[in-house]
Amino acid sequence: MHTISTSDITLHIRDEGPRDGRVVMLANSLGTDLRVWDALLPLLPVGLRIVRYDKRGHGLSDATPAPYALDQLVADAEAVCDGLSLRDITFVGLSIGGLIGQGLAAKRPDLVRALVLMDTAAKIGTAAMWQDRIDTINRDGIAALADPILERWFTPAFRAANPEFALWRNMLTRTSVAGYAGCCAAIAGADLTESTRALRLPVMAMAGDQDGSTPPDLVRATAALCGADFHVIPDAGHIPCVEQPAATARLLADFLERTAP
Repeated sequence: MHTISTSDITLHIRDEGPRDGRVVMLANSLGTDLRVWDALLPLLPVGLRIVRYDKRGHGLSDATPAPYALDQLVADAEAVCDGLSLRDITFVGLSIGGLIGQGLAAKRPDLVRALVLMDTAAKIGTAAMWQDRIDTINRDGIAALADPILERWFTPAFRAANPEFALWRNMLTRTSVAGYAGCCAAIAGADLTESTRALRLPVMAMAGDQDGSTPPDLVRATAALCGADFHVIPDAGHIPCVEQPAATARLLADFLERTAP
């Protein structure tokens, strides 16, 4: 196992592929860890340097006390980049990972060469909605909301046909309450509309056609802010890299080719 440490946190990372390969950095969604990308990675072009990490409060990374701010999560991603001396990154962010990617691209244009926004937006939900979720999980635990969350993550066909669906439930419900609630607070306080509108790097956005968390129209509106190409992935919910890894990989491979140095 590999880590990056700052003054207040130790983050679990994986850094795979040739050291001189083009860097693709992956940031996962709320309630998942870096394994959310497992099905996608073997389908990507060879020769890439793939860096992924468990964000604060998730997976094997430290769960510091809630609440978190998006600026903290962006600083964590920045610490991974600087700790590994990464440059010219193609940053791929899923859900809250997409918020982190937008924030990092705005803050550190010297690091991010291109940006992929997967099932995310410049602003997701309302502060009241996220506070209701925080209150529920603090009182009753994440399991109390697992069913509606998983219905937004995955299509009915996937939930019915895949034995691995039980493992995704386990990943969600075993997430630290402090980490989950902390990231909910970060999303609640984030409105990146103006900074994302000002981005001047290549951006591609995509959304599962049945995403119940960040519906395609919401993702499309964020794509329009920054002039991004936008794609809908059929037969997918909020996590198309799990449900439709081949379609997701084709879009990423094409984007990488079009944005090659």
